[in-house]
Amino acid sequence: MNENVAKPNRILSIDVLRGFDMLLIIFADRFFIGLNQGAGTPFTEFLAEQFDHPEWFGSTFYDIIMPLFLFVVGAVIPFSLSKRMQASTSMTSIYRKLIKRFIILFILGWIVQGNLLALDAAQFHIFSNTLQAIAVGYFFSCIAYIHLKRKWLYFTFAACLIIYALLLTIPHVPDVGKSVLLPNRNFALYVDHLVFGKFDDGLQYTWLLTGFGFTATTLSGVFAGELIKSNLPRKKITSYLFVAGLLGIALGLIWGIWHPIIKKIWTSSFVLASSGVCYLFLAFFYWIIDVQGKTKWSFPLKVIGMNAITAYVLSHVINFAKIADFLLFGLEQYTGAYYGMITTTGGFGILYLLLWYMYKNNTFIKV
Repeated sequence: MNENVAKPNRILSIDVLRGFDMLLIIFADRFFIGLNQGAGTPFTEFLAEQFDHPEWFGSTFYDIIMPLFLFVVGAVIPFSLSKRMQASTSMTSIYRKLIKRFIILFILGWIVQGNLLALDAAQFHIFSNTLQAIAVGYFFSCIAYIHLKRKWLYFTFAACLIIYALLLTIPHVPDVGKSVLLPNRNFALYVDHLVFGKFDDGLQYTWLLTGFGFTATTLSGVFAGELIKSNLPRKKITSYLFVAGLLGIALGLIWGIWHPIIKKIWTSSFVLASSGVCYLFLAFFYWIIDVQGKTKWSFPLKVIGMNAITAYVLSHVINFAKIADFLLFGLEQYTGAYYGMITTTGGFGILYLLLWYMYKNNTFIKV
């Protein structure tokens, strides 16, 4: 491939990576759980465990899905908020769009996991969903990208990690003592309980102060997007992405010796390690698609990635597996314990056909 060919405004590998991440969210976890219910072997049990979060310490493959979503959102920012666009659009208009997206993502988060559709205030959660984490990370990363030069973006990234780490370890938690990185004994969870009150999600996950981590993860994607958007040769970009990935993982693991990697409270070491993994994923997809030019295999992921938010919301609001059950119920007598895996696959097939139809008709729902 000619290294001097101008890079397009839309990078296919980013769309495909977004689709890959969404495939993991809307299908893979339930598929492997269903597979294990049917097979019940040590190997299928291992796969199922990889699509479930650990109780607290430790990490599984499933832990990378949410950071990858935020990372990809950040990677698009240099393209959507280019300096040229900023020069031709008023700052009022830009902020209006940012605020609009922030609000829509929060509302969608309430629909998906905030129990808004239950129409019961006792069940409502203010902040409890990936889309809302994206809203926070995207909003503050965009503000930083608009107003700060690159060196100050790096400073902001580091500041988010350091400030959040200090907030998790220095403050005093009433009736507990000094904040420690344990369930129900950390300052971030205390703040959530204090601010959200009865509208807290009641789990061990943290959200409000964790906005520092969400922003840092999104900014790590911004740095990757800027690298891809640069005039560097594509092979060199791949190398830089790969090296950045290894460096992020190494720094996260080293810091994790004193500041453990914990996904539920999104510790700063988790941000570094997970961002490193995201860089490796992007390096791989970018090398295969944009450097090697091998794109045909990626079409199904592109279909999903181009309407990722739609796929996410629909998969959480509509039980496609149950719809598939109405069509496939006759197979249950023949498939036994594997039937759950089959309805999960069938439900995903129905959702994919809907996304494919939208793609073929150039219908892309954007927030």
